[in-house]
Amino acid sequence: MATMGRASSGLQYPERFYAAASYVGFDGSTSPTKSKFPNSTALLLYTLYKQATIGPCNIPEPSTWKIVDHSKWASWNQLGNMSSTEAMRLFVKILEEEDPGWYSRASNSVVEPVIDVQINHNSKVEPVIENGNSYPEIKTISAENGSQVTQDKDVVVEGFGSVVVCDEWIAPPVSGQRPKARYEHGAAVVQDKLYLYGGNHNGRYLSDLHVLDLRSLAWSKIEAKAGAESPLTLSPCAGHSLVPWGNKLLSVAGHTKDPSEVIQVKAFDLQTSTWSDLKTYGKSPVSRGGQSVNLVGSSLIVFGGQDAKRTLLNDLHILDLETLTWDEIDAVGVPPSPRSDHTAAVHVERYLLIFGGGSHATCFNDLHVLDLQTMEWSRPIQQGEIPTPRAGHAGVTVGENWFIVGGGDNKSGVSETVVLNMSTLTWSVVTSVQGRIPVASEGLSLVVSSFNGEDVLVSFGGYNGRYNNDVYVLKPSHKSAVQPKKIETSIPDSVSAVQNVTNTPDVESELEAFASLAEKKPKGDLISILKAEREELESSLGKEKLQTLQLKQELGEAESRNSDLYKELQSVRGQLAAEQSRCFKLEVEVAELGQKLQTIGTLQKELELLQRQKAASEQAAVNAKQRQSSGGVWGWLAGTPGQKEDDDDDE
Repeated sequence: MATMGRASSGLQYPERFYAAASYVGFDGSTSPTKSKFPNSTALLLYTLYKQATIGPCNIPEPSTWKIVDHSKWASWNQLGNMSSTEAMRLFVKILEEEDPGWYSRASNSVVEPVIDVQINHNSKVEPVIENGNSYPEIKTISAENGSQVTQDKDVVVEGFGSVVVCDEWIAPPVSGQRPKARYEHGAAVVQDKLYLYGGNHNGRYLSDLHVLDLRSLAWSKIEAKAGAESPLTLSPCAGHSLVPWGNKLLSVAGHTKDPSEVIQVKAFDLQTSTWSDLKTYGKSPVSRGGQSVNLVGSSLIVFGGQDAKRTLLNDLHILDLETLTWDEIDAVGVPPSPRSDHTAAVHVERYLLIFGGGSHATCFNDLHVLDLQTMEWSRPIQQGEIPTPRAGHAGVTVGENWFIVGGGDNKSGVSETVVLNMSTLTWSVVTSVQGRIPVASEGLSLVVSSFNGEDVLVSFGGYNGRYNNDVYVLKPSHKSAVQPKKIETSIPDSVSAVQNVTNTPDVESELEAFASLAEKKPKGDLISILKAEREELESSLGKEKLQTLQLKQELGEAESRNSDLYKELQSVRGQLAAEQSRCFKLEVEVAELGQKLQTIGTLQKELELLQRQKAASEQAAVNAKQRQSSGGVWGWLAGTPGQKEDDDDDE
């Protein structure tokens, strides 16, 4: 490497600076000797390098959501008009303080290939074989633009008894009695020991506790007993969460054969090997399994899951481990839909990220973020190749990177191991496995451990058509951890520049960035910046509160108008009912009058008939009288009065 030849004690500026930058890796080279720096130092070296090579900050201020990007911008911007020469001197000075022997290592380092030694410890050196193709000792990755990036294949030997290759899942040999094959178990790492508790095997819940020494890779079973205080009758469970807390392991929630009404929290004392039941206060969440539990400070955040009646949940609860008090959180915004068997992570102690999970009918691949300060849900825009829907997967964070392994979609297991850079929200694929192996299972566990400063992912168990009890390990490289598979053009240049830096430690939080600046810059500047940001946030919060108040007032007025209109509608409806009743009565009266009119007509006809009959009778009587008066002998014999009177007159 050309720049390495200049790294000697007699170098002057700017060659001295370029040698230091090449040693660290800021010139884009693949330095064979890489030092580990604290996040604060890495941030300061980055900003000094930008000031020395580019000058004052010339990029727009990133969004405050992008914590790392904003920290880098703020650090670079605060250097102001510092000269390039001064920035070079400060860069070398800080490097010498952190790594006094960098000169000798930079000048004596030689690039040597690293051989991928097989697990069977054959002394024969063979090239790495991936997907049936033979590769040389140096792994070559094709970039999106067609160029090739050379990446050292670092290995971790200590602690595993076998070779672990970067970005490849390896099943190391283990000793001791393995736990029963299972899935939906709990797993946690405490002091280089992996603890496993419970799980599900063929529909049977388990209650055993095992430990794997990650240095000797030896399994052993722990014979736990009930504690003297708050003794616990241990019930087998699955779908629970195992969280380390001090010298204890906390088992939270989970499905049991005889479920309780509310979540149970059990504690295992690692020193006395005793189980006890933690008595909690407040309104405990309903019992469930398949939830996510994350530790933030001294609080556990519980989200979602499925209760004993198979009802899916999307509620949010917090357990304060210092007071053992539950608190139900009513966050604003649109929460994730009810789900279980998802995974969750916490970024910079402020943001809770929820990914995937499943319902009774489908699986999800959506990403939701909860701001733990404002308690507001959001659906941020993701970059890169978004993973396929899945449930039963496992996740673990390494710095700002969230590794997600396994899971399935009710049809097949997921073969890709993916990583999300939580600062840029960019997805990329770390590796992909072939065939039905445990890391492509549902209900597996995933933890992270550290050996000699190297982070290693450890997976156990799972179900992919059969129950597994295998251990797999993977050492993520820095490139696969922070460099996305696809870099969108919308990402600021400063982000891509940092991603191309070899072995630059990830900056985990904005607070650490300001802490590092506090050591190098006057406190007054930082305080003024913090005050300005606080005032801006308070102003935004005040505007939001005012808008919320106005909306509440408008809502109240609308509800009042709605109430008045409803009362008026009820009054009109009453009047209409009264009119309808009156009309009905009138219709009845009209019908009765009609009947009366019809009866009068009939009577009138009968009267006319009677009158005619009377007239006829009278006429008949008159006629009869006339006949009598002119009757002759017959009239005399009848002795009619008229005839008699006539006789008297004759006498």
